[in-house]
Amino acid sequence: MHLPKKYLHDRLILLFLSVNLFLTIINAISVLLRLNSTSGSYIVQYRANLGLSNFQAGSSINLIAFAVFGVILLIFSTIFSAQAYKFNKSYAFLILAFTTFLLILSIIVGNALLILL
Repeated sequence: MHLPKKYLHDRLILLFLSVNLFLTIINAISVLLRLNSTSGSYIVQYRANLGLSNFQAGSSINLIAFAVFGVILLIFSTIFSAQAYKFNKSYAFLILAFTTFLLILSIIVGNALLILL
């Protein structure tokens, strides 16, 4: 992948990339450090239509997916924003802003599921 010449010299792009990297690290750390090796199942879904058994249990792999999602999101958003930067800077900013929003939502949902142990 060839980055545009001015892509990494743009201060707003660097700000977004730094914030997204920080949020990805926070996401991975908050999920991976709170996993308990003695507990075999975690609450991974809430279904209101199931009555008294609203919560669906899953393994730790389902929660590790939140950390993997953050890393994949960071990589692909960086690639897509670099490609969009060639055509329009606003599209690159928009892609990185949406990535920030998705990473924040991933942190919130991952922590909410881990609280329900």
